[in-house]
Amino acid sequence: MNRQREVAGAGRMQPWSMTVDRFIDHAARWHADREIVSFRDDEKVERTSYAALRADASRLSHALLTDGIVPGDRVATLAMNGRGHLAAWYGIAGIGAVCHTLNPRMSEDQLAWIVDHAQDRLLFADGAFAQTALGLARRCPSLARIVWLSPPHGVEESAGPSIEVYSQGQPADCRWGAFDEELAAGLCYTSGTTGNPKGVLYSHRSNVLHTLITVQPDAFGLSALDTIMPIVPMYHANAWGLAFAAPAVGAKLVLPGARLDGRTLYDRMRREGVTFAAAVPTAWLGLLDYMESGGGALPDLRRIVVGGAAMTEQLLRRFDALGIEAIAAWGMTELSPVGGVSTATPAVAAMAADERISFRLKQGRVPFGVDMRIADEADRELPRDGRAPGALQMRGPAVAAGYFRLDESPLTADGFLRTGDIATIDPQGYVKITDRAKDIIKSGGEWISSLEIETLASLCPGVATATVIGVPHPRWDERPLLLLVARPGAAIDIEGVRDELTRKLPKWWVPDSIETIDELPLGSTGKVDKAALRNQRSSKGEA
Repeated sequence: MNRQREVAGAGRMQPWSMTVDRFIDHAARWHADREIVSFRDDEKVERTSYAALRADASRLSHALLTDGIVPGDRVATLAMNGRGHLAAWYGIAGIGAVCHTLNPRMSEDQLAWIVDHAQDRLLFADGAFAQTALGLARRCPSLARIVWLSPPHGVEESAGPSIEVYSQGQPADCRWGAFDEELAAGLCYTSGTTGNPKGVLYSHRSNVLHTLITVQPDAFGLSALDTIMPIVPMYHANAWGLAFAAPAVGAKLVLPGARLDGRTLYDRMRREGVTFAAAVPTAWLGLLDYMESGGGALPDLRRIVVGGAAMTEQLLRRFDALGIEAIAAWGMTELSPVGGVSTATPAVAAMAADERISFRLKQGRVPFGVDMRIADEADRELPRDGRAPGALQMRGPAVAAGYFRLDESPLTADGFLRTGDIATIDPQGYVKITDRAKDIIKSGGEWISSLEIETLASLCPGVATATVIGVPHPRWDERPLLLLVARPGAAIDIEGVRDELTRKLPKWWVPDSIETIDELPLGSTGKVDKAALRNQRSSKGEA
C-alpha cells in the first residue's frame, strides 16, 4: 500500500524553477570565457565574456532594486543588438521585473501609446535613439529615468546616466530567481495587427521551454561549436530566441548593432567566423548582392535562418550556390516566436536536391513543444493533404493565451491560437502559408494567393523583390496588382514576367497590371508594408 502511494504521489525530482537567469548562470559557470562581440553605433567594438556579462547584469539588478523596481514592474529598452542591451535583459528579468523591448522603427506616437499602455518605469536606450527617448520621457509620465546604453547623440549628459554610471559601485553577484516561473519576464507588442498594437507577455517558463524547442536539431540545431549572429533585432520577439539560446549552449555571440547593410554584415561575419545567423529576407538580399558583386566568400557560415517573410526560391538557390544552407522558419510574436522550421524529414532528405526545394520553401514543420492545425470556420480540423486550405491555429507552452491588459481572447474554444494566416499542411507535416487572412485577394468569389504570385515573380530575371496587393475592380471585386523592384543594375522585362506567370498560374490569378517601383515601403519589422501600399494607391485614386 505504501509503495502504491509512493508511485501515485509527487515526483522525487529536485525543485529547479525554469527562469531565464538560468541561461546566463549556466554560461558564466560552464562557458565563462566564451566571447561576446558587440558592435556599437559609435563604431566601437566591445569584447566581453559570459562571466563578465553576468557580473554586469548583476550590478544592474542591484541598481534597479535601489531605484525601487520590484517584481512585475515593466522596464523598457529602445536599442539594437549590443552588450548593454543584453546585460539589461538579464539584469531586469533576473529580479522578476519585465523587460519590455520597444521597436525604434515605430513612430514616436506609436511608442508613446505603447509605453503608456505598459506603464514602463524606466527606459534603457541606445544613444542613436536619443531624440526619440527624450520625446518619450516628456510624453510618458510613468517613465522616471533614461539610462543610456551608448553615448547619446547630441544630448547633454544630464539627460540621464550611462549604464556604467547607473550600475557603478554595485555588487557583482545579485541573487536572481527565487520567484514563480510563471512570472512575466518579457513584453513585446505585436506589429501586425489592426488597430493599436497588442502586448504579449512572455513568462520565464515559456522562454525556457521555447529555448529548448529552438536548439533542437530539427529546429536551429545550435551547440557550443557555433558562433551565432542574431541579425534580427532583439526587439523582435527576443531575437527569435537567440539571445537565450546562445548562452544556453555556450555559443560565441556576435551582436551586429545598427548597421545591417550587406558589406558591413559580410565584414563582421567573416572577421568573427560566424557559423549561424538569422534575419529577414531584405537583410539577406543585401548580403548576397555584396558577396556576388565580388565581396568574397564566408567559409565559416554553414547555415542561416530566413524568417519574418517567406523565403523565395531565388534567395534559397543563391545561398545554395555559395554552399550555405538557407532554412525557412515561420513564427509570430504570440509564439515566442518560432512555430515551424523547414528542416528535413527522412523522406524529404532522401529526395533529389530539386525535389527538396518545394519543401524547403514551405514555412516548416513543428518541432517538439509546438502543435498546429488548419481548421474551417467552425474550428474543425481539416485534412493534412497539402491541398485543403484553412485557418492556421497553434498551441503549446510558449504560445500566448491572451494579450496584456486586454480581455479579448485569441483562442478557440479548445485552446488553439488563431494566427490570422491561411495555410495548407501536407502529409509530411510541412505547413505552407498561402496568405495572411487580411492580404488574401478575393476575385469573382474565388481566392487568389498573393504569396504564390510573389514567389514565381521573384524568380524572374532582374527581380529583387515582388509584392502583390489587391485593388478594387468593378466586376470582380478585387484584382491582383504586382509590383516589382529591380536588382541593382538590372532591368525587368514586364512582358516576360507576365508570360512566366501565365505558364504556371491559373489564368484568372495572373495580375491585370504589373509595374516596377523604385522601392517598397517597409514596416517596423522589415516586412513589406502592404497596408501602406494600398493607402498610397487609394490616395492617388488608383485603388
